[in-house]
Amino acid sequence: MAKEKINNNIEFDEASIIQGFDIELSEKNAQRIDRLVDDYENSILNRVDEAYSDQTTFTDRLADRIAKFGGSWTFIGYFGALLVAWTIWNTLPFFKPLHFDKPPFILLNLCLSFLAAFQAPIIMMSQNRQNARDKHESVIDFAINYKAEQEIDDIQNHLHRIEESGLRNKEEFYSELLQIKQMLASIESKLS
Repeated sequence: MAKEKINNNIEFDEASIIQGFDIELSEKNAQRIDRLVDDYENSILNRVDEAYSDQTTFTDRLADRIAKFGGSWTFIGYFGALLVAWTIWNTLPFFKPLHFDKPPFILLNLCLSFLAAFQAPIIMMSQNRQNARDKHESVIDFAINYKAEQEIDDIQNHLHRIEESGLRNKEEFYSELLQIKQMLASIESKLS
């Protein structure tokens, strides 16, 4: 990263100068600003998490756990192993006296239908709750973005006023400079 020397022989990274403002930030101040922004974001997320936890019931938390497990590779592994074991147990000839579901595995189909019938609505309940939480977070994001946009507009308006003031000062300076040049020219002509 390129470094440059600024007054008092202090080295600053180019990234430590706020673009457009030429404001110098020491590494300590940049770290402080980053820490404050991170703390603010974490406090908002903690409040959202607390509100989410406070509003959830036992059944909601249970649905979330079931959906989390039902949508994992662990579930797929266990369930695949159960299906393989079920099929092997009920098809191998030396287990014939212990077969409880002969092919075409009607009991297995019934169990799978029950599982799908109960698991799908539970997963949908969990997804609906997650969608509601995402919507709440998006409203917070929108509010933060809206506030930031207002502040940026205020800063831009302030900068425009400063720029207009600078232009007026520049015009006044040039007119005064022109008057001085005219005075010097008239003095010079009188002296010659």
